[in-house]
Amino acid sequence: MKSEFINKVFLSYKLAKPNPQPESIYEILNEYLKLMFPELSEKQYGNIEEVEARYKELKLQLLSTFQSMQRYLPKKAEVITNGFLDYLPGIYDKLKSDVEAIVVGDPAATSAYEVIKAYPGFYAIAMYRMANVLFKMSIPVLARIITEFAHSKTGIDIHPGAEIGSHFCIDHGTGIVIGETSIIGSHVKIYQGVTLGALSVNKSMASKKRHPTIEDHVVIYAGATILGADTIIGHHSIVGGNVWLTKSVPPFSTVYHKAQIEIGKLEDIKGLPGY
Repeated sequence: MKSEFINKVFLSYKLAKPNPQPESIYEILNEYLKLMFPELSEKQYGNIEEVEARYKELKLQLLSTFQSMQRYLPKKAEVITNGFLDYLPGIYDKLKSDVEAIVVGDPAATSAYEVIKAYPGFYAIAMYRMANVLFKMSIPVLARIITEFAHSKTGIDIHPGAEIGSHFCIDHGTGIVIGETSIIGSHVKIYQGVTLGALSVNKSMASKKRHPTIEDHVVIYAGATILGADTIIGHHSIVGGNVWLTKSVPPFSTVYHKAQIEIGKLEDIKGLPGY
């Protein structure tokens, strides 16, 4: 029985794809993040030549990582590396807008430095934006590895296939889930525990849109759950805490959960067991 188990494990190794260790990919993207934001870097670059040298060094590391998995890539490692780097300036601009949105949107944020250095929301968004580029370049598993590492570190689960506009603000963040086909506009703010998910669907729907669309300038408060591909939250709307929503709402709407809480007098329950 034991030898049969060992044989099965060995066979799985023979059939396995030779992927690089997730940590190596994650570390390279972390280094890109440090290069873009000196608030995260241990090294301060004194001139533009040092910045350029570090950029080229990271490019070689990224190229080497992609070359190690060339057999399973849709294009040559050089093409994917250059393609990713072509997106990097756009990623940087969007991340700067995210920092600005968090500073403006969170009364507790004292500076951009604090947001970049300490906010899990910014970190999760940063890793998502880089992973999203790899997802679009048809490397979905690698992209998922990156966002899942960020998920394990921040508690914020953003699928790399989601589309998210600029000035995205995550406040607190723990427990947020953003599904694969979610579409989020610009200037959207969401709080902890928000789920943008799918209704229960058949596996055959995997390539279809399954998650909601959130238009521009929407605020979604803690614990709200918004489900379904046809659910659209119109622009400039506010979705209150703990709302369960499976249908669209027009622009400029407010949606609140009406709690069924009654407050009585203690003397009314005296005599009951335990009182």
